[in-house]
Parts: sequence; C-alpha cells; structure tokens
Amino acid sequence: MAIVLLPGLLATEAGGQQRFELDAATVGDALRSLPISDLVLDERGEVRSLVHVYVDGERAHDLAVQVEPTSRIRIVAAIAGG
Repeated sequence: MAIVLLPGLLATEAGGQQRFELDAATVGDALRSLPISDLVLDERGEVRSLVHVYVDGERAHDLAVQVEPTSRIRIVAAIAGG
C-alpha cells in the first residue's frame, strides 16, 4: 500500500490523521482517495497551484505518475499571502 503523508494543516482537516495507507496505481488515484481531496485537487481534478506532491522524494508533476505499493507520497502545501 502506498503511504500518503499530510502536513499539519491538512492533517487537521483530515481529523488529525497525518498518514494514510492506500491502494493506488497512480498519484491521482491516491489523492482522490483522501478525505481531504477537495483541498488538494481543484474543481477540474488538478492539483491546486499551492500544493506540491512528491513521490519517494521526487516532485510529481503529473497525476498519472505510477506509484508502487512501497511508495511514499508527501503533500506539501505552500503558504501564500501578502
């Protein structure tokens, strides 16, 4: 099972859970399976502009990136303001 790791703010929105073990073939499958998928994905189903996704330490620029059962998917939410 792929492991998805959430940062603090998103984990709070997911009921305090920071780690999810998911059966997923792609990054998109994993993200859509999260209870906070609406915070990570926009209305078109794309990763929101202030969210970065890494698979095993490498930035995933495409939701079709394949994941292995041992993959670690880390979500990093950027902070913006002004």
